[in-house]
Amino acid sequence: MKRTTFLAAGSRSKTLPVWTARSGSLEKDIKAVPEEGRAWLKATGWTADAGAVALLPGKGGRLTGAVLGLGKETDPARRAMLAGALPRILPAGDYRFETGPEDPELSSLAWVLGSYRFERYKGKAAGNGKARRLALPQGVNADRLSILGEAVAMGRDLINIPANDFGPDELEKAARAVAKTGGASVKVIKGDALLKQNFPMIHAVGRASTRAPRLIDFSWGQANAPKVTLVGKGVCYDTGGLSIKPTGSMALMKKDMGGAAAVLALAQMIMGAKLKVRLRVLIPAVENSISGNAYRPGDVLPSRKGLNVEIGNTDAEGRLVLADALALGDEDKSDVMLTMATLTGAARVALGPDLPPFYCTDEAFAAETLANGAAVDDPLWRMPFWEPYDQLLKARTGEVNHISQGAFAGSVTAAMFLKRFVSDARIYSHFDIYGWVPQDKPGRPEGGEPQGARALFRTFEDRYGK
Repeated sequence: MKRTTFLAAGSRSKTLPVWTARSGSLEKDIKAVPEEGRAWLKATGWTADAGAVALLPGKGGRLTGAVLGLGKETDPARRAMLAGALPRILPAGDYRFETGPEDPELSSLAWVLGSYRFERYKGKAAGNGKARRLALPQGVNADRLSILGEAVAMGRDLINIPANDFGPDELEKAARAVAKTGGASVKVIKGDALLKQNFPMIHAVGRASTRAPRLIDFSWGQANAPKVTLVGKGVCYDTGGLSIKPTGSMALMKKDMGGAAAVLALAQMIMGAKLKVRLRVLIPAVENSISGNAYRPGDVLPSRKGLNVEIGNTDAEGRLVLADALALGDEDKSDVMLTMATLTGAARVALGPDLPPFYCTDEAFAAETLANGAAVDDPLWRMPFWEPYDQLLKARTGEVNHISQGAFAGSVTAAMFLKRFVSDARIYSHFDIYGWVPQDKPGRPEGGEPQGARALFRTFEDRYGK
């Protein structure tokens, strides 16, 4: 997301005003709107519903401004994000916030995020070349806005690209591009080299595909800085393997690398802001396919950690590749290590597509991240590492089964499985994200979304940005 979506603070000349109004106090809120505009709103029966935008005509039919409806939204962050509806509705031109906003930084970011379009395959139908730009309110940091907007847009792009154009090779290229922005060093272990270097579960999941599996590993920052390790699930397409998914469940599986996209977006934010950390990014990149050498239900796989893992279902592949990557990351004894993954349908059943659950071993880090998610409208919901459920992973043949024996607590038992591969990180946190917006919302177009990245960036910025 380049700066074509906004103007520098103070560039307000020749911009059109945007007012805000609440549905419960419309007449009061539009007192500053010119008389012609107020008459138009009354004549059309506009009610200031949340995210609704009224275009105001003036003399000769020319546009004189707009009003953004806030509805009855009481949450400050969600109210600020409603500004993301404006770029989708306003005609091309330059605009300014005439009233408010109460959170100018988040409202400006909402504008930037709402300007996103994925038009790679639209051909001549893509765009019209005319920008909708916002004059930034005083005090909004344009550099920080660019860092966040560009990172989110990059993460969305990666998720939105269909799997025929985005496999492990392309994910590696994307990771190298992100690493290059910060001058990070990159190492990739690919194909049968995974077996030689003791990543047997990454190899097993990806070996059935014609696209070679790999572990992408890049590091950035001063060696003596606090260690932050980000592990992202990079399953570029998931057929379910031999436990094949039904067609309806397979249609969106291009997004099964959403964890990798979220981790890369977060890494780009961290490097762009030059936070004082030693950053390491680990992405096991695979395609879960079907062929004669596909791994099978009932197989027992060795792991980097040394645990023998019994396979209950090949459609639970993400936790297998993450486990090998986690075991490697744990060798660093990180200050913070986290996993981000589109891991379980159980998380969606419990909390829906908008609210990813996360798990954490540290109370302070969990509280900060939860609060930061609410503050920037990148919401999360804390779930427990519930030790009694660990017994549900009992294996008949191996040392541990990678799925639970039953239909309950699927997200919790997946988190408990991953936690078995972490012993030396000071803080471990796992994010079971959806990575997708099913329907357009202000600031969140339908499609890929690196959920949790903005919330986590604010936590890391608070801790390591001073």
